[in-house]
Amino acid sequence: MLQQIGSAPTLILPESDGKPMAETDKHRRVMMSLIQTLEHHFRDAPDVYVSGNLLIYYGTPENRRAVAPDVFVIFGVGKKDRRTYAVWEEEATPDFIIEVASLGTYRQDFADKKTTYASILGVKEYYVYVPYESTKLPFVGYRLVNGEYAEMAFVNERLQSEVLGLELGEHEGELRFYNPSLGAWVEPPAVRFNAAELAVQRERQARIAAEERAQRELAQEREAREEVEAELAEVLEILERMRARSDE
Repeated sequence: MLQQIGSAPTLILPESDGKPMAETDKHRRVMMSLIQTLEHHFRDAPDVYVSGNLLIYYGTPENRRAVAPDVFVIFGVGKKDRRTYAVWEEEATPDFIIEVASLGTYRQDFADKKTTYASILGVKEYYVYVPYESTKLPFVGYRLVNGEYAEMAFVNERLQSEVLGLELGEHEGELRFYNPSLGAWVEPPAVRFNAAELAVQRERQARIAAEERAQRELAQEREAREEVEAELAEVLEILERMRARSDE
């Protein structure tokens, strides 16, 4: 008689909270730029996970809640593609979070989310950035001190992230990372790509210009050679006529 093999039910976690990723093009551009910049910065660190707008589930499987930070970094977990992030499975919470706020979200970012990140998830650093200066707090950062958030002070118009070893500030109209060890702004991948593409285009243009210059020089040499050959032929013809007369 065949026996039916049972299996433990698999917990299916929803991958979306039904909310849009970003409210405006500028919000989306800032979020993607920050995520891609951090992914590239930590590309050689196997235990640093960078993501954003991904549902983070906390609590217990039976009594779970979720939040989806716009940008976050978790140290101590491996790099891999995740559909959701369950704290009870990974046993690690975000160390660094940025919320790209808007008129519709900034009150929650400064209230409910701030409380959750500090007292429940224990996020070491939390930043709120408003791309459009529609509030009196376009950019603010908090550091966890004794279980509560203390607002960071700006130094050289930037906030210093002890977690990342980088600084955050506005550069060319958008939130960017600054590397104090290099004394330079960290270029987002899109900027590096555009610079590389521009360099390729310039190299191609320089090569085409060099080829055209070489062709012109060859043409000039050919014309000069043809002129010399024509003059030589004319001289030889004159000499031949003179020789013919002398033989007469």
